[in-house]
Parts: sequence; C-alpha cells; structure tokens
Amino acid sequence: MIKKLLVVLLCASGLNAQAALDPAQIRRLAADDSSDKVAAIRQITQTAEPDAVRVLKAMSEDSLFLAGDKVVIVDGDNAFDAASGAPIKAPADPESITVNNRIRGELAGALAALKLFDANVAVRLASAQKLQSNVSADMAPLLARALDKETDNRIKKLLTLAHAQANLGNADPAARLAAVKALAETSSPTIKSVLLPLTEKTGEADDKVRYAAIEAVKAIDSRLAMAENVGRAFSGLSLGSILLLGALGLAITYGVMGIINMAHGELLMVGAYATYGMQSLFRAVLPDYIDWYLPAAIPVAFFAAALVGVVMERTVIRWLYGRTLETLLATWGISLVLIQAARVLFGAQNVEVSNPSWMSGGIEIMPNLMLPWNRIIIVGFAMFVLFIVWVLMNKTRLGMFVRAVTQNRPMAGCVGVPTARIDTMAFALGAGIAGLGGVALSQISNVGPDMGQGYIVDSFMVVVVGGVGQLAGAVWAALGLGIFSKLLEGWAGAVIAKISILVCIIIFIQKRPQGIFALKGRFVE
Repeated sequence: MIKKLLVVLLCASGLNAQAALDPAQIRRLAADDSSDKVAAIRQITQTAEPDAVRVLKAMSEDSLFLAGDKVVIVDGDNAFDAASGAPIKAPADPESITVNNRIRGELAGALAALKLFDANVAVRLASAQKLQSNVSADMAPLLARALDKETDNRIKKLLTLAHAQANLGNADPAARLAAVKALAETSSPTIKSVLLPLTEKTGEADDKVRYAAIEAVKAIDSRLAMAENVGRAFSGLSLGSILLLGALGLAITYGVMGIINMAHGELLMVGAYATYGMQSLFRAVLPDYIDWYLPAAIPVAFFAAALVGVVMERTVIRWLYGRTLETLLATWGISLVLIQAARVLFGAQNVEVSNPSWMSGGIEIMPNLMLPWNRIIIVGFAMFVLFIVWVLMNKTRLGMFVRAVTQNRPMAGCVGVPTARIDTMAFALGAGIAGLGGVALSQISNVGPDMGQGYIVDSFMVVVVGGVGQLAGAVWAALGLGIFSKLLEGWAGAVIAKISILVCIIIFIQKRPQGIFALKGRFVE
C-alpha cells in the first residue's frame, strides 16, 4: 500500500513538473493589440518551461492558430493544444495569428533567452552571445535564474553582462548604478552604445548613475583605442613580414652584385601567380585536397621565381655589372616585360586566390580585436624563411662564398671563389625568396600583373635603412617600417604616413648612410 502511494505521489510530482502553460497566457498571444502579444510573450518566457519554447517557436514559424477560444499548433495534418501539447482533432477553419516585425523581434529575443536553459553548452553559449545585443529590462529575472544555474565560466561572463544591461532599465537607481559599474569593465562597442544614452540628462535622471555612465564610456573608449592600436601594430607586423621576404632577396643580390633590380617586385608577382596556378591545379585534379594547395605552392613559387631570376641574370644583367644606370633601366624594362607577360597569360584583371580553411578565422583578443590566422601564419612563415636564409648564409659553403664576394669581390676571386657562378646562384636565391614573398602576399592581397609595383620601393628602403647585405638590418628595418607606417596611417592617413616615413628615412640616411648595421671588411674600409 505504501509503495502504491509513493508511485502515485511521484507521478503527481512528475505531472506538476511538466505542467502545461497557463491557457490564459497562451490566449493572449492571439490578442489584436501587438502590445498585449508582447506582454504575453514576456510572461511565457519568464516561465522558462520547455513548453514555452515549443509555443513561441510555433508562433515564430506561423504555425500558431486560433480555433474558437483555444490556441492550437497546426503542423501539416496534425494539430496540438498549444497550452498542454496534447494532440487534438484538426480544426476546420482556424484563424491565423498575425506576427509583425515587432513581434518577430520579440520572439527572437525570447527564444534566445529560453535557450539559456538548454542542456547543450554550445546552445547556451550561442544564446548568451546573441543576447548581448538584444536585452530588455523584463529579462532581468530570467537572466538572474540562468546565471544562478550556469556552471560554464564563459557563459557566466556573458550572462553577467546581459543581466547588467537588463538592469539598466531597473526603476531602482542603485540597481542601475551597479549595472553601469559592471558594464564599465567591458571593451565592447555594443556596450558603449548602450551606455551612451545614460550620459545625458534626458536618458538618465539620477546624477550618480549618469556620472558613472560617463566614466564607463571613457574607460571603454580607452580600451577600444588600445585594441585598435594593437590591431594596427599587428597589421604592420604582417606588412613588415611581406617587406622582409621581399627585402631579403634584394639584400642578397644588391649586396653581392650591387645590382639595383627594378624587376624585383615582379618576382613577387611570379610567386603569387605560381600560387594561383597550384590552386587551379588542385581544384581541377585534387579537389578533395584543396586545402593543401598552399604548402605545395611554396616550392613551386620558389623555383619558378628562381628560374626567372637565373634567366634575367644570364641574359641581361651579367653583361651590365658595374654600370648602375644601365642596369637600373634594363631591369625596369624587364619588369614591364614580366607585367605584360602576366597580362597575356592570366588576363589584365586580378585573379582570386582563396585562403585554405585552416587559415580562415582568427583569434579574438578583445571584442573589437581579431588577429586573423592568415596574417599570423604569414608572420610565422617569414620568420621561418629568415631562419633558413640565416642558416644558408652562415653555416654553408655557399653562404661563405656569398659573404666573401659581398665583402671583397676581387680578393674572393683571387683565392678561387667562382664569382660568376656565385652571382648566378645568389641572384637565383634572392629571386626565389621574392617568390616566397609572393606566396605570402597572395593570401592577404589581390593577385594581379601590377601587384609588385607597390612593394619595390619599400623593399629598397628596407635594404638601404637596414644596411647592404645585412640580414639583421633587413629584419629590423622591415618590421619597423611596417609597424610604424600602419600606426601612422591610423593617426594621420595613408598619404601623410607615407610622406612622414620618407622624410624620416632621408634624415636617417643623411645621419647614417651605412644603414642600421654597417658592412664590415677591408673592401669597405
């Protein structure tokens, strides 16, 4: 007998736990006045019942109807009582419930709030993120309940902000003041826009709350400005990495042969088009492995640019050593030939080179600061190439010969260094490194025939400022110019930034013509 009584009590408690929604509240969803519908939606949302999700979702999908005095959910040939969820006979001529844009917005916010009680952490996280820009004062009790139940720290932080936003509409000035102080710790532009109305007397009558809102906006502005500067510095770092890849090759060829190669920018273009070619090949032949076209493009771009460099050195540049002006004009002509060849082969328009999926997205440091993966990987790639070049120049026989020719060509030739062969190999190496720069550039910029023109002058500036033939100088100059130019662009605009950088370089060269790191050797002395 006792067991039977326990079973009855458990069933009764289970029925109470799954009790149907109040039919009167459900009936108000079919009211003629939109304000009554909004009030009913908010009341139903406060219950935080699973049935509330079912009813409000049906209303948002236009599946909620009025049949006499009863609100029903019609799903094809099936019908259900909206309050209890029990299946019923399909009504003969149900009346549809009008849902306008205001009601749809309210439903979207209500459904997002109700998902805060979902068992799935990902669903709760997505709901909390969505509520950051759509919170009303009526949601404060519901958000407080969700905050008490939440165990995930990420979601708790978002719910704390959402609850504070909801309390901005609280009638109690103390609650509003606490909400403003909580929101002052954020770095979100959305939160700033929410607080701005409270800085005016028309938006907030209480002086303490208004002054706190003013201080909160200032604090958020300060953090947003810092995030913007960090973002600009990172953009400058990625730009400096591209300049470094371009300048490394230029530093080798200019240091070894004294050649002012005006076609060096077009060697970047060759590497970028080689990347485009590998992408097209993978799409046609290996579509399942398209994300791996970029690693495959790295050696192809290097050898393609190196081959072009060898042809340039063997056919034109070799006969112009020691004649700087003629070499400059000849390489400028070669650059025009390469640009026109690209137009003939690939067309005058830019071609599309997409990032692999593993380079998409980024790392969110702050609400307004995202570090893209493509730029992070480019910086890492530039450092890797720099390490390989350093090893090649300092730990190999070829590097020793290159350094010898750079410091004193006549003496190197006298002791048996094949200077002509070293010239060709050094030019091929420098061109190949420029091709690697084109691979990196293709991931953040348009690929077109003229893409190299914008980097040749900056690459020469890096070489001159860093010091001829000095890898360390090229690193410092490239990263410094990249970061400095991006920071100046944010403060003064691109034109003023470019002029300022050129003026600074002119002054620097006047004071230290040998560059940051001076070349050492008897020939220099």
